[in-house]
Amino acid sequence: MATEPDVRTPAAPADGAVKEQAGWGPLRHFAGRSVLSLIAVVAVGLGFGVLLLLVRLRWGPLQGLDRGVAEGFNHLLSRHPVLVDVATVISRAGGRPVLIWLVGAAVVLLLFRRRPRLAIYLVVTGVGALLLDPSVKTLVGRLRPVVDVPVASAPGNSFPSGHALGSAVVYGALLLVFLPAIAPRWRRLWIAVPIMIVVLIGLSRIALGVHFLSDVLAGWLLAAAWLGCTGYAFRLWRREAGHPVPRLEEGLEPEAGPDLEPAPDEKRLIPHPWTGAAEILTGWVLTFGLLYLLGYALTHGTRGTWIERVDDGAPRWLQTFRTPALDHLSWLLSKAGDTHAILIVALVFCPIAVAAWRQWRPVLFVVLAMLGELTLFLCSAAAVGRPRPPVEQLDGQMPTSSFPSGHIAASLCLWISIALLATPRIRGWWRWVFPALAVVLPAGVALSRMYRGEHHPTDVLGALVLAGCWLSLLVWTLKPNRANA
Repeated sequence: MATEPDVRTPAAPADGAVKEQAGWGPLRHFAGRSVLSLIAVVAVGLGFGVLLLLVRLRWGPLQGLDRGVAEGFNHLLSRHPVLVDVATVISRAGGRPVLIWLVGAAVVLLLFRRRPRLAIYLVVTGVGALLLDPSVKTLVGRLRPVVDVPVASAPGNSFPSGHALGSAVVYGALLLVFLPAIAPRWRRLWIAVPIMIVVLIGLSRIALGVHFLSDVLAGWLLAAAWLGCTGYAFRLWRREAGHPVPRLEEGLEPEAGPDLEPAPDEKRLIPHPWTGAAEILTGWVLTFGLLYLLGYALTHGTRGTWIERVDDGAPRWLQTFRTPALDHLSWLLSKAGDTHAILIVALVFCPIAVAAWRQWRPVLFVVLAMLGELTLFLCSAAAVGRPRPPVEQLDGQMPTSSFPSGHIAASLCLWISIALLATPRIRGWWRWVFPALAVVLPAGVALSRMYRGEHHPTDVLGALVLAGCWLSLLVWTLKPNRANA
């Protein structure tokens, strides 16, 4: 009589074991990671505390090391002005204007993508760094280095380095937030890049002679401790909200990866890249040629004609209305078209455009519009060389010639570009605010520039020709309002 084989099935785990595996297992992993994180934060904090104590006690070996490093860098850079310029540019990447813009742009993106928790994390982390820097500097009161050949200067106290602290906090926080949007195979590279930037910023501060080595090390240690505290608090926040706590190399919120990609749906910026590039280059040359011919004709072909009389008469007539109040108003309107104001508006608009529309093409359109305007203005002004109007210039001697007006051309290109991009994409009556601004602001800049004696009316005509030709070319080539392809 055949017997059935003895097939033994594994015993099912007891209910208690299942609960242990499902409930206590993840908690143990979380507790282990939390303990390690706390140990790391405490170790970094102790390192900063020891360094702070040594600086306060003016420990001889540390002071000798600081002076030696400062003098060595100063001896190297003081003989090479190019290295000073390079170090200055690198240092600016850790300055407050750049860091505030980076955090602001990231917060805008996160709010548009409905990730308020990450936005709050960035704001709290960034504000904390802003408060830590002056607080510790006031507590320590260390003076800046004194070197043989000063190549740069900085206000305030020296310990710790605000650039080192701020850059490490901001670039580190941005890395933790946006790491889930990076493909795993590229994450090591993207981790190395901000680390390299932070290191170079710290070294540039030492090289410029505005910080000691210990100032920079203290800034990095304090930044690491602050990032550890805020990162740990964020992970606890996720745990309390019922979300799993990821590994650190996965970022703060791995599930937010698709929302953190700036333009995930866009595949091609220019419909036909090589053809488009050739069209843009050819159009730039033709626009420059038209501006040069117009400027040359106005400079050399209108002498003794009614055009010259109107050109010179308009600034003289506007000069008769000058009062202190109007002078101040015209200065404000003129500033709306200078490089700083235009750059600020562009730096505010571009992150909002990427966050709201998930496209890089509008940003490329604005960048090319402003880059083309700047190069066309500089080349045309240098080639034409037209004198300023024969009246008193309230802004003094300007570095460029009169034709065409750079302030007016820049304001036209910027605000018309924004109007072309925003009006079709926005629903509601307030979308007409942008076309209104594209008319009112350039008109105000034009009137202020003629009032201040800086331009003729035909210089305004040159700005209109520049903006009209260049923007028409970009619209035809880039098709900025085209749907994602």
